[in-house]
Order: sequence, then C-alpha cells, then structure tokens
Amino acid sequence: MKRCTQWITVMAMAWVFSTPCQADDAPASKVIGSVSIVNDYLFRGLSQTNQKPAVQPGIEYDHASGWYVGAWGSNVSWLSDVSTSEVPVSSSVELDFYTGYRGSFNADWSYDVGLYEYYYPGSYPAGFTRPYTTEAYASLGFKGITLKYSHAFSNLFGFADSKNSDYLDLSYNYEFSPSWTLNAHVGHQDVSNNPGFAYYDWKLGVTKAFASGYSIALGYYDTNAARSGYTNRFDHYVGRATGVLSLAKSF
Repeated sequence: MKRCTQWITVMAMAWVFSTPCQADDAPASKVIGSVSIVNDYLFRGLSQTNQKPAVQPGIEYDHASGWYVGAWGSNVSWLSDVSTSEVPVSSSVELDFYTGYRGSFNADWSYDVGLYEYYYPGSYPAGFTRPYTTEAYASLGFKGITLKYSHAFSNLFGFADSKNSDYLDLSYNYEFSPSWTLNAHVGHQDVSNNPGFAYYDWKLGVTKAFASGYSIALGYYDTNAARSGYTNRFDHYVGRATGVLSLAKSF
C-alpha cells in the first residue's frame, strides 16, 4: 500500500511540476525508480509486516505532459498472519499499480489525480473477501502542504461490503535546512458499513537526502486504531505508537 510513499509517503511524496510554456522549455519524459528498506512497513498507520522489516522496490514512467504510470511492491504478512487450518490464507506480497496526472497552477499550487490498485497474489479460501482494493485519488498542494482524498471503488482491504470507503490525508513537508526535511501527517480512514473500524493516524518525522541518491528517514507513528474494531480483527495489525527507520535509494 504505498503512497504514492507514498516514500511513496513513506507512504508519502509531494510532487511539484512547472507547467510548460514553450516546447523548448518542456520537461523531458523520464523513468525513475527507488528501493527502500524499512524496519516496519506501515500503511495509514497500521503495520503490514507485524513489526518486521520490508524491502520495497518501485518504478515509474513520467511523461512530459504530466501523465505517469508506475508499479510498487513490498513483502507483507498481515494476511498470512491470520491464516488458520479452517481459513487458510497464503499471501505474502503486495503489488501496487497506479496511473494518474499531475501538474501545477503556478510556483505554489500543485495537483495530482489518479487511480491506484492494491493487489495481493496468493490463495484464499472460498467465501473469503479478497483484499484487492481499487482507489481513485485527488490531491491539492500549496507549497509544502498537501491535502489528498482517496475513494475506494471496491471493497477495502478485505472488509466485506465496504465499497465507497474513503481516506483523507493532510501532510506537511518543510525543508528546514538544505537536504533536511520535516515530515508531518494526519489522516482519517473511514470503512464504509463498518463504522467500528474508522480511525485516525498521525506521523512526525525527518528525512535526510544525500547527493548520491540515498535518503534516510526516521518517523514516529501512532493511531487510535487500538480503540476501534481492529483490536479484535487483527491484534498484530493494530496501529500502536512506533518508530520507523527507512533507507532509500533513488535512480
């Protein structure tokens, strides 16, 4: 589950693009990629690896027009962890595919709209609600502030009858010193027709970027999910207060 990290945020990235003025000044199309190692893969504040490390590669094609398409992946354990002999589940990989369009109105305002697919290959028993999730998203950014809304067209991550769930994400990224960025975030997850599972999550962290393309990030994450239905559904999956250390290499 990225981000479009979002990290693809680690979970999240803020993008600002200049609108082309003349053909000679138009940005060139490009392919970008990254590989990250994290001590715990958190998505919307909830651990996807039961507080264990994850490796997360990603690749994206950015067209000069502002259109983009990409893929991202990670190991996960939140599905296989709940497997039993009566309800056998075999899935330990998350593969994400996304496409969208981003641009800017001027030097301060940016926007991003797109479609995101979360896919979990594996085997599932009959009657099990598949965790595959399709979301549309739209974001508006002003300088370092970004407000993003995601809406699920499918069931949400294995919840039955949960179409039209949504997630609201407010993020702030501020470069307080050259190559050092403060990262702050608060979000709210609503699970349609499952009101007991709605929760808030938040983050405060810092990222250090290096000229070599490496970056290292440290963040403090917490949620109020332990007071929601997640306690009984996935005890290991509950978003407890935790620190996450990430090392990433872009290319």
